[in-house]
Amino acid sequence: MSSKFYVESEKVQYNETKQTILSTYEYQSSHVETDGERFRVKPVNTNLTFRTSARVPRVGVMLVGWGGNNGSTITASVLANKLGISWRTKDGVKTANYFGSITQSSTTSLGIGPDGKDVYVPLKDLLPMLSPNDMEFDGWDISSVNIADACSRAKVLDISIQDQLRPYLEKLKPRPSIYCPDFIAANQSDRADNVLSGTKWEMVTKIREDIKDFKQKKNLDKVIILWTANTERFCDVAAGLNDTADNLLESIKRNEAEVSSSTLFAVASILEGCTYINGSPQNTFVPGCIELAERHGVFLGGDDFKSGQTKIKSVLVDFLVSAGLKPTSIVSYNHLGNNDGKNLSAPKQFRSKEISKSNVVDDMVESNDVLYSPNEKPDHTVVIKYVPYVADSKRAMDEYTSEIFMGGHNTIVLHNTCEDSLLAAPLIIDLVIIAELCERIQVKTIDGDYEQFHSVLSILSYLLKAPMVPPGTPVVNALFRQRACIENIFR
Repeated sequence: MSSKFYVESEKVQYNETKQTILSTYEYQSSHVETDGERFRVKPVNTNLTFRTSARVPRVGVMLVGWGGNNGSTITASVLANKLGISWRTKDGVKTANYFGSITQSSTTSLGIGPDGKDVYVPLKDLLPMLSPNDMEFDGWDISSVNIADACSRAKVLDISIQDQLRPYLEKLKPRPSIYCPDFIAANQSDRADNVLSGTKWEMVTKIREDIKDFKQKKNLDKVIILWTANTERFCDVAAGLNDTADNLLESIKRNEAEVSSSTLFAVASILEGCTYINGSPQNTFVPGCIELAERHGVFLGGDDFKSGQTKIKSVLVDFLVSAGLKPTSIVSYNHLGNNDGKNLSAPKQFRSKEISKSNVVDDMVESNDVLYSPNEKPDHTVVIKYVPYVADSKRAMDEYTSEIFMGGHNTIVLHNTCEDSLLAAPLIIDLVIIAELCERIQVKTIDGDYEQFHSVLSILSYLLKAPMVPPGTPVVNALFRQRACIENIFR
């Protein structure tokens, strides 16, 4: 095993010949029945057996929007870590790191040591996991500039980092991408010099060929595809258009205008058997897309990277409601100057982002019927403005007003300045690593057969603003519950 410790337990076994970890787990929960104001609670024990392949494959990552701020930053940063580069700043010498990645830079308690204290290990050491240094990158972009010039355009990384990496990055050039101008802001047209032509089905076919080409050239075992391109407007969801897998495929073949670029990429990924992760807030995963993924046994993860303001909100509102305080007004204001902000200055694209940032408090509010009556929610407003000067250094200001004891009020105001892409890039690493690991895990109950997880990977919720869950499953937005999900499955 490539993890750094072994578990001495009858419930955890490692088959060295098959390179498989076999573990059993008893899950304890309660089934609650209600009759008026009375509750009947029945303890329920469920025995699960997990089978995990310990062999870490060769993995390629294809980014849609490779030449954007996130895509160029993650590619350059992984290369900087792989080469072990350092650079001088006014605060001293800095070295490449993976701060902000929960798999690479956070720890979890393994147990109690001989001295009675908790023993902490990096999350990445719990199971054999993909190292970001071993990832191969490729992708698509509507802009033709190479990744070195894309880094220069993004103005995210220190110039001395860019100078050291330029000989490597200037050899990397995005493949032509799908450009549906009706779905993104009109102000993006000046970048669109690297686009595919033909019908939508022909473009899906070309994307599939690109995936195969990348896999073959780099001798990869698998490819994971991630959308980190412009936020699109929401597409229509309608019967006969995209409500079933077959209808979606037929709509693409008919060249229906209302099938978005992101959905075309998702369909191509599914047909190639590649996990697809949506890092923007649009409704890429229409019902037909989810059904197609289930049909092919392919994983999906979405939606929208959770990097700054929303992550804090999911902690703070959870704290307030759990403390018995009642948030009644939440106002979030953002301004940023990167290309994401430029695209979001268009109303339809902003609406997609507004929805993903606004729903983050719902499950926490619904968990407390002492504070909130049915259907009652806090007033919640989100504002985003484009200010070119601040570039990738996003400003976020929040005001949380709560009702407290005996009709009193409490207001908390936060100001958060964050370098947007330097927070988002580690999330891409974690999304790829955790999604790839999930491809190697199977689970069964005592009476069942081994199965993979549901195609919609809700384990990724910690990393995404508007987490997708399997149909009929409650959405959890509270950040520490999302983190506990990852730890528990890894354990």
